[in-house]
Amino acid sequence: METWRLVASGLFVLGGLVMVLVAMAQVRDRKRTSHFEVVRAGLIGLVVVAVLALLIAYLLPSVVSWALVAATAMAVFFLTMMD
Repeated sequence: METWRLVASGLFVLGGLVMVLVAMAQVRDRKRTSHFEVVRAGLIGLVVVAVLALLIAYLLPSVVSWALVAATAMAVFFLTMMD
């Protein structure tokens, strides 16, 4: 496996985990949500991040992989800095 694939996958997983936590917090902040809904949002997010990380690591071309990493980084920046 190429080094750029490992780096891109690692960066995407880091950003993806932050996005999953943000999504879980947003679900938790809604009125009348149960613990199950928060856990379900987290599991769905983790599955999506895992599938995309595997695609980056093994299948996607470099331009698409780095575009996903950049989009995730921008989304993390804007969602965490938004108030």
